[in-house]
Amino acid sequence: MTKKLFTLEEANDLLPYIREELSFLQEAKRSFYNLYQQREQIKRQQPLDEQELFTLECRLEFMELEAQMHITQLISKGIQVKDIDIGLFDFPAMMGGEEVLLCWRAGEDAITHYHGLHEGFAGRKRID
Repeated sequence: MTKKLFTLEEANDLLPYIREELSFLQEAKRSFYNLYQQREQIKRQQPLDEQELFTLECRLEFMELEAQMHITQLISKGIQVKDIDIGLFDFPAMMGGEEVLLCWRAGEDAITHYHGLHEGFAGRKRID
């Protein structure tokens, strides 16, 4: 299978979808953490309510699977999910005959930066 390479236009066209997915994933992460905290409290209660514990564990497992499904969908489109918390995504592309990663961070209106394959976010450069 060949790696998907994006043009700047293709990557920018995906930003509404990315923003929607990021919003879902960030909310799912918050909800998961809150439910996890509830589960930990229940585990400390005596007597242990095994039915409630089982229910929470099932919900946590479902939430994890659902979030993983969303991430897998992004990856299957060739998008690299770098950081859910800050909303960082990369798109493989070719610039000047070299493979690079177009880099987008939540809050940016469009993709305006790229970096080399091994440079990471700290190595971002402005697209000319």
